[in-house]
Amino acid sequence: QVQLVESGGGLVQAGGSLRLSCAASGNFFSIAAMGWYRQAPGKQRELVATIISSGSTEYADSVKGRFTISRDNAKNTVLLQMNSLKPEDTAVYYCNIIVRASISSTYLTPYWGQGTQVTVSL
Repeated sequence: QVQLVESGGGLVQAGGSLRLSCAASGNFFSIAAMGWYRQAPGKQRELVATIISSGSTEYADSVKGRFTISRDNAKNTVLLQMNSLKPEDTAVYYCNIIVRASISSTYLTPYWGQGTQVTVSL
């Protein structure tokens, strides 16, 4: 129905940068919200950043000033630019989108990407 393809993860030294990308395809009418979550070993999944249809953004306190979330509406893509990376940023990062399935749909449905590993070394 809806497929999300993530890319951009990898290994980087502390202080370096990575850019994550998540492209949505399939059958949906519109995207209500997009976001990124992450899960480190032994920890619960946490919100990193979100952007909603109005363009408003929200960030976890731990990444404010370092990460930037943006979207490309023409490509149904959400990006996460990660700068000044720290070892504590090491985690599997998951893309999340909330879609309206069709023009007649009343409800919104969330979808998750497959996850991409980000590893930050000292």
